[in-house]
Amino acid sequence: MEKSSSPKFKPNKKGLVIIYTGNGKGKTTAALGMAVRAVGYQWKVLILQFIKGSWTYGEEKGVKLLSPSVEMKKLGKGFYKILDDKLPEAEHRKAVEEALKLSQEAIASQKYNLIILDEINVAVSCGLLKVEDVVQLIQKKPAELHLVLTGRDAKPQIIKLSDLCTEMKEVKHPFQQGFLAQKGIDY
Repeated sequence: MEKSSSPKFKPNKKGLVIIYTGNGKGKTTAALGMAVRAVGYQWKVLILQFIKGSWTYGEEKGVKLLSPSVEMKKLGKGFYKILDDKLPEAEHRKAVEEALKLSQEAIASQKYNLIILDEINVAVSCGLLKVEDVVQLIQKKPAELHLVLTGRDAKPQIIKLSDLCTEMKEVKHPFQQGFLAQKGIDY
């Protein structure tokens, strides 16, 4: 008899570290899809947004419909050094430091099944947050907690610690044809 070549599966008790990165759209949307799925199993979900802040986003309204299972906190001061950003770097840095502190507390609390750190990779790539701080967050994660990190430019040290990393690749974008972000699709 031939041996089966299928892998031996482990019990599904391990909390995963999942990264959605890349220049293409859909990183936050993929993470929010996971939140919707988690609610279907009565999981407790926390979404902490590191950069987003100055605009009104459709996900804010949508997440309210998932309450009380899902909490979302906009902690950033808006886009950093792009679009309408007129704030001093110190304000952005303070907001990201507060988001990091809340992330550490949430991870330590063990109240959640799934924590999404939205745009945390951008906070690192912009220099508002140290890669070592994110590495420590991952390393302190309880064994059964699922942790999702989104944002372009995920650093290799963070990717190395992940169980799943998906890179969104832009192939075509409406902006290239002169269309700005659209309500319900982009925000």
